Amino acid sequence: MSMLTPKELHEWCKIPYQQLEKHPQRKVTFRLCSDSDEMGQIMARELVGEIKAHNDKGEVTRAIIPCGPSCWYKPFTHLVNTEEVSLRNLIVFHMDECLDWQGRELPRQHPYNFRGEMESVFYGPVAPELAVPEENRNWLNANNIEEVSQEIWSAPIDITYGGWGQDGHIAYNQARRHPFSRVSIDDVRGSTIRVQDNNIDTIVALAQRTFGTAYQFVPPMSVTLGVKECLSAKKVRVFSDTGAWKQTALRVALFGPLTPEYPMTLLQEHPDALITATVATATHPISLHPEWDLGV
Repeated sequence: MSMLTPKELHEWCKIPYQQLEKHPQRKVTFRLCSDSDEMGQIMARELVGEIKAHNDKGEVTRAIIPCGPSCWYKPFTHLVNTEEVSLRNLIVFHMDECLDWQGRELPRQHPYNFRGEMESVFYGPVAPELAVPEENRNWLNANNIEEVSQEIWSAPIDITYGGWGQDGHIAYNQARRHPFSRVSIDDVRGSTIRVQDNNIDTIVALAQRTFGTAYQFVPPMSVTLGVKECLSAKKVRVFSDTGAWKQTALRVALFGPLTPEYPMTLLQEHPDALITATVATATHPISLHPEWDLGV
């Protein structure tokens, strides 16, 4: 059962996108950008800046990195190569991976095999002398949870990059919908690396996005870093340029209460969190139709 009322949702969703950045009731810092191209440049430049700052001090950079949004990989690898930014001291923790119904990894060329995608767009284009060493690439699977957990908690994480899902999930920390195993906001806040079934709404959303709504091809399971790992970073930056799929979750994160129904509301507690969205993602259809009577 939803903890949010239709009246509350209506109030948040009817706010014009132009008002979000400076809205007095906003609970987490928000940044608007025009489109995917601008977002990609922002993401690339900010992560390169983070890495260069640590390189200049002779320090490693420890980062949690997502597979998506995809708009930033080409600008990032271009900056790394043209500015000759060494990634030799970058330690990457990949935040999630999709699994088949038995918890096994997908074929490397499957569109939801995140390792295959990241090897192609994040690692592959970087000049070999600048590239992240293989031993610094921490991939998740069903069999290395304890190993990755020990690596993550061995030292502070400098920055978490990520997106969010239709239910406000960060990494694959989906809103738990099991009827016999409900979780509190404290449970979500303390959640750690785990293997799980994917929610039906997540499967339908991904099917619509990628497979013409052929849900049969969407991975039914996943392994994910927990909210505890993702929000342990000194900085948390989440981004979306995927429009309608993310619009309501954004409004709940900005204005709603802490709720396990939308895990990204926990960004409100982080001392250095920033949500960035394109105009298409920040524009809610309810805000465009003041004449609608939704009965609330």
